[in-house]
Amino acid sequence: MEMTLPNILTWLRILMIPVLGLLFLLPAPWANAAAAIVFALASFTDWLDGFLARRWNQVSPFGAFLDPVADKLIVAIALIIVVVEAPTALTAVPAAIIIGREIAVSALREWMAELGQRSSVAVGMAGKVKTAAQMVAIVLLLYRHEIAGIPSWPVGLVLLYIAAGLTLYSMVLYLGAALRTLDGIETSGNDRESE
Repeated sequence: MEMTLPNILTWLRILMIPVLGLLFLLPAPWANAAAAIVFALASFTDWLDGFLARRWNQVSPFGAFLDPVADKLIVAIALIIVVVEAPTALTAVPAAIIIGREIAVSALREWMAELGQRSSVAVGMAGKVKTAAQMVAIVLLLYRHEIAGIPSWPVGLVLLYIAAGLTLYSMVLYLGAALRTLDGIETSGNDRESE
């Protein structure tokens, strides 16, 4: 594994996961703001490592594997923190949708990669908008204080539901693309058998 700056940023994001968890457990009045900052930094490194890897032509198989793992882990931990802080169906339902979708789509991508069709389930625009809404929502939900007189919690909750809706929509798109690819593979296999 080559230690390029994009890979170092991904490792840094993984190291932020226990820091985020520890900040949540601290009884300090500044803990929520610190947790929000750590998550915002992690979100920024997510964008930055991908940007730099493409810009500097440092995309690697290891980075392609580790980057989504780091993203999903920190998002899952942050959503669990949000649900623990406000244990109601209002927070649990979108959190469960987002975490469940991430697991399902990861499994789908892995399966398609085994078939040599990973590009057919690549990230689309709906997935990117979902990620942006989700990241902003989690920062606001972790922060839990007013920003310029606007309470962050309700705004974050609305954005979390938007992210959950986009999550379901993008999952349907991924499943549709995968099914079309699989149908094409089966059809071409049947055509060869009939020759």
